[in-house]
Amino acid sequence: MVGPSSVGDRKGVRIVIVGDGGTGKSTLIAAMASESFPESVPSVLAPTRLPHNLYPDSVPLTLIDTPSSLAKRGTRNEELKRADAVVLTYACDEPVSFERVSTYWLPQLQKLEVKVPVIVVGCKLDLRAENQLVSLESLTTHIMQQFTQIVTCVECSAATLYQVPQVFYFAQKAVLHPVDPLFDYKRHALTDRCVRALRRIFVLCDHDMDGALNDEELNEFQVRCFNTPLQPSEIAKVKTIVEQKVSEGVNSIGLTFPGFIYVHNMFLKKGRTETFWDVLRKFGYDNDLKLRDDFLQVPSKQASDQSVELTGEAVEFLNGIFRLLDTDKDRSLRPAEVDKLFDTAPESKVKWTP
Repeated sequence: MVGPSSVGDRKGVRIVIVGDGGTGKSTLIAAMASESFPESVPSVLAPTRLPHNLYPDSVPLTLIDTPSSLAKRGTRNEELKRADAVVLTYACDEPVSFERVSTYWLPQLQKLEVKVPVIVVGCKLDLRAENQLVSLESLTTHIMQQFTQIVTCVECSAATLYQVPQVFYFAQKAVLHPVDPLFDYKRHALTDRCVRALRRIFVLCDHDMDGALNDEELNEFQVRCFNTPLQPSEIAKVKTIVEQKVSEGVNSIGLTFPGFIYVHNMFLKKGRTETFWDVLRKFGYDNDLKLRDDFLQVPSKQASDQSVELTGEAVEFLNGIFRLLDTDKDRSLRPAEVDKLFDTAPESKVKWTP
């Protein structure tokens, strides 16, 4: 259940690179721009714009080099306040520079209230001594738990170009397809707002309103979000995987809402945030998980003798929603059922109960 990505109307991503002097900030930028190792670089590079077709999302990147000296701290801070993402560097051959990531740089970002994604990058991987070999995971697990704005950590070498493109791909991806609106790190679960959005999407896709997505509805969902149909064998495989992991995820009709949630959790677990966001954006959500204005337009009367009425299709849809929520079949909605009805619209200011 995957397909091409869409990022809405984002015109560019501004990535600010910071870190101790000598950790390889400028060389990293120059190597990325030229696709070769530069013999020499200025102490601070001018803003570097990368072409829009460099990565699949086709959004241009602007890389902002920064000075490391205290004397230029004001300039650096101003750039950080304008950043869409931050690349924070250390040198793999200088353990002290890694310690400074958590003792100086990350606290500085917090002090400045820089609340954008941070990519921690170890440069000069080719220069690290063999007796210093340690796993990146063992190095970074603690600081990623302590500083939740860190999206990922990666090591690279400008000399060999090893993982240089990945550094800025991860930074761009963190901006275009952010994790924070989707996942609550403290609870290790999808955010409440995300679950509400997925519930709305599930209800809209459940055309016959029987509480599960049958094969036809799953295929329509796939085509709407990714412009690619699913083969019957692929649908069967998805349901088998879900059924093995979530006992109530599949029933005799098809994929239930718990199963639908599980599928999207798997997108996150596999790092496919772009796939998750493709679904949300196709159903009208912006990066704050709010419905875009163009999805909330209400038709207005053009003349005094005109009126606005629901179509027959809209009335039937609302009748179906009513029947779905009226679990006790008393032909009325109790307060709890009304709350569930509007659970997908948390910003609604309308009072629906007396």
